[in-house]
Amino acid sequence: MGSSKDTLMVQVLLKEAKIQLAQLTGQASLNFDIEREQELIDLFFNGIKEIRLEGPELVLGKLFDEIGFCRIKDDLFRHLVIARLCYPVSKLKTTDYLYKYKGITIDVERIYRYLDKLHNKQKDLVQQISYAHTIKILDDKISVVFYDVTTLYFEIEDQDDLRKTGFSKDGRHQNPQILLGLLVSLDGYPLAYEIFEGNKYEGHTMLPVIEAFKATYKLEKLVVVADAGLLSNDNIAELQSKQYEYILGARIKNETHSLQQQILALSLGNGQCTELERETHTRLILSYSESRAKKDAVNRKRGLDKLERSIKKGKLSKKNINNKATINT
Repeated sequence: MGSSKDTLMVQVLLKEAKIQLAQLTGQASLNFDIEREQELIDLFFNGIKEIRLEGPELVLGKLFDEIGFCRIKDDLFRHLVIARLCYPVSKLKTTDYLYKYKGITIDVERIYRYLDKLHNKQKDLVQQISYAHTIKILDDKISVVFYDVTTLYFEIEDQDDLRKTGFSKDGRHQNPQILLGLLVSLDGYPLAYEIFEGNKYEGHTMLPVIEAFKATYKLEKLVVVADAGLLSNDNIAELQSKQYEYILGARIKNETHSLQQQILALSLGNGQCTELERETHTRLILSYSESRAKKDAVNRKRGLDKLERSIKKGKLSKKNINNKATINT
């Protein structure tokens, strides 16, 4: 547009540049007087002292209170729960979120200290509130519980009494971790949780959590549902000795040859199920799903395609064959 050492002339050139820029880009704009544009912008933003995000508190805060978590008289607990639902990130980024959208300044070290307090002093109350809410929803009936375990790793090098290296479900075997066991009801409502050392076998975590839950709420009968990873002979024997009814996931490859042949001989339609008697006086319940069959077929084809590519490239070696002479893909 030009140049000048004259302040007044610079302002004229700047206004002309803004007008031409708007014409060239074709951007729509509010019909403000160009002479007062900056004045209006300054007036608008100078009048705003802070911007806050109120929706999460209005909606999630109401649910938080209705469930009963307001009994925990700690504002930080409320902030962390609602922030976690809206913006599930690290503790450090959570402090940024709270400052930016709630106008709350919290040091990340304070959050770490509070998590110790939550686990050591408030955990039982949190679980009691959650249990009472679930009972209300399920009409005072807790007869079936589902148990599962996951691992949570830490970006640290040194281990301690709790954080230890072990089998990681995230594939981070080099990182210290903890085990988290979670007990939920029908429809996935949380009932109880417990944490364990990172190197503990997950099958040894199930009974302690279930027994403690049953004793706390004086429940007489529970049906326990768990994943195949928790299916060990010791667990089954203990469940039976304590007179639990149970449903445990099973793998066909772990069944006897005779039972495998019976399973392969079945011809079930989509959604159909049947049961077979096992030698251990338990029942094996089988069902067929077309969608699962399609998914498994896609995964098998993907594995075969990958294997064929490796063969063509001459990259197939002994490491692709396991001890059972089966090719790993």
